[in-house]
Amino acid sequence: MNWKKCLSLLGCLLPSLVFAQGGAGASAQPLRVGVSAMFPPMIYKEGGRLVGVEADLAVALGEKLGRPVQLVEINWEDQIPALTDGRTDIIMSGMSITPARQLRVAFTKPYLAVGQTVLVRREDANKYLLGFPPSPQGTIGVLQATTGDFLVQQEFSRSKRKAFKSPQEAARALAKKKIDLFVSDVPIIWWLAGMNEVEGLVAVKVLLSEEQLAWAVRKSDPELLEAVNRALEQLQKEGRTAAIVKRWIPLYR
Repeated sequence: MNWKKCLSLLGCLLPSLVFAQGGAGASAQPLRVGVSAMFPPMIYKEGGRLVGVEADLAVALGEKLGRPVQLVEINWEDQIPALTDGRTDIIMSGMSITPARQLRVAFTKPYLAVGQTVLVRREDANKYLLGFPPSPQGTIGVLQATTGDFLVQQEFSRSKRKAFKSPQEAARALAKKKIDLFVSDVPIIWWLAGMNEVEGLVAVKVLLSEEQLAWAVRKSDPELLEAVNRALEQLQKEGRTAAIVKRWIPLYR
């Protein structure tokens, strides 16, 4: 093979090699993706690696945008400040669209419909056969500053509420009878029920709300918003979004 053919072949291979190495040497600016590794199976750590629906979607998005992806771990409460301060470019962390958040960030088109549901001990599951009571008894566990937390504060203000920093911490408290139920997003509850089956924890077949998950960018970055929406539309048409969701959430339809 002569040197011209070698250079031509190298030119074809370099972009894929650059992306595979996490963008080292890439001319495109890395897409800094803000994630909070506390929402399995959406985004969490396994063996020290960030994995889940959002991690896989971030890779797919980076491919469509032609940009290397850099996952940046941010505390959940600091996600929007980190975005608006320019520390990240996009939030991909299982964030629901809410009117309050829309005042601060620009949301992409939704990519997943979810809602709040309940995790209980197996012996208590029969209490919810006829639906969810207007005033649930006992202590309700929530993840701090999430839509589940806001829902409990608004709809069940008379109930005792205990906030946790992680779903696993809440599940342990539930198993040890330190709380009586745990309210969170459907994917999280299903994941916890599967991981804690031997501990006797089960998901209740009730939906307390309907929400749309989306990614968030700065309001001052309409070009990125438009590019991400185009990429998301392509991923959805190709079936890649559904395939990624199905991989991590087998029960999702």
